[in-house]
Amino acid sequence: MQSRSIALEGEHDIAVARGEVRAVAASLGFRLIDQTRLATVASELARNVVKYASRGRMIAQPLAAAGGRAGLRLIFEDSGPGIPDIAAAMRDGFSTGRGLGKGLPGSKRLVDEFEIESEVGRGTRVTVVRWL
Repeated sequence: MQSRSIALEGEHDIAVARGEVRAVAASLGFRLIDQTRLATVASELARNVVKYASRGRMIAQPLAAAGGRAGLRLIFEDSGPGIPDIAAAMRDGFSTGRGLGKGLPGSKRLVDEFEIESEVGRGTRVTVVRWL
């Protein structure tokens, strides 16, 4: 299965990304609960791209680890304003956009691997992995 890249520029693209992640997860054999977790993560992180950077993209990459273990890597990247304080952004309840402050820390709890790279004025890249 090939990687898929989806442009994120508006509400419609968030729904497309969520649907694509659910479909890829199902095709890899993820249980319904994990498909839902991954779709939730995709929705949260895609929404952050659209809300804070206006545009970016999501890349969905099926993975095969040694021993045949399958997984799914999702990468969300943008050229937006960046995150000045990643540690603060990862705390429950912290928000710069009048939200509940659950998006990043909540997404981290739903995946096996979570990495965030951000540079103020250059953009942000969030990479998550969920193993089957």
